[in-house]
Amino acid sequence: MEKKAFRSGYVSIVGRPNVGKSTLLNTILGQKVSIVTKKPQTTRNRIIGIKTIEGAQIIFIDTPGIHKPVTKFGELMVKESKEAMREVDAILFMVEPRLPGPGEEEVLKLLSKARDRKAVFLLINKVDTVKKPKMLPIMAEYSRIFRFDEIIPVSALQGDGIGVLLERLLAYLPEGPRYYPDDLVTDQLERSMAAEIIREKIMEATSEEVPHAVAVEIVSWEEPEGGAVRISANIWVEREGQKGIIIGKSGQGLKAIGTAARADIERLINARVFLELWVKLKRDWRSDTRAISELGLR
Repeated sequence: MEKKAFRSGYVSIVGRPNVGKSTLLNTILGQKVSIVTKKPQTTRNRIIGIKTIEGAQIIFIDTPGIHKPVTKFGELMVKESKEAMREVDAILFMVEPRLPGPGEEEVLKLLSKARDRKAVFLLINKVDTVKKPKMLPIMAEYSRIFRFDEIIPVSALQGDGIGVLLERLLAYLPEGPRYYPDDLVTDQLERSMAAEIIREKIMEATSEEVPHAVAVEIVSWEEPEGGAVRISANIWVEREGQKGIIIGKSGQGLKAIGTAARADIERLINARVFLELWVKLKRDWRSDTRAISELGLR
């Protein structure tokens, strides 16, 4: 019998903020590699997720939500998303189950420029929250304004439609090599993932502008033989008042953030962790290209 050729390729997940891109990636991989909160613009950099199945390897790229930026850092985030559309084999445009608005139409303009020799899928997420008859006019309107290769209703949270998505993607991927070992699910370093976990807990614990004004920097990571992994991290904010909000009364806010983050980091690295957090000020860092670079953010 003729052996089937191995298929592999890169697939970017794009869309407006908070439509479920990171949840989709985590569900596809069966484990958490991208932080998720209810707040928009949680994802800041492209996150690589690797799905290896029989006869194929799909490298997914989770991207920041496409929005109108108001800071230099916001501009870089949107640029990151646009670049992720170029050098891939397929694009998954993720939307919520409603008719397209100005934000979705803006993304479609970008897709029109980026679709040369690549498949474009429309993923209508959160279908578990609406009745099927309501989906028909949504699908019809998207089909009218853009020629999608596939339209697939999914629930990133519940896992509905994920099997269909993977099956259909394989039909569009070229023959290619294994880019990563079979047991690898992301190319992120543990340090980077730990920093993101800390930021996730800050976003969950704070509100208004504070979550978006935070950057986390791992200062040191020590693994003494036979002891707990010792991690020290700086939490950078833009305003003096933001320090107080994160630290909280008698330090209780920072303590709660540290406790929640430490538990997740221990699960990540499968080891005991001693986590030390410091809150520091770097004024208006999101509008300062040099500060963004110093913090290791693209």
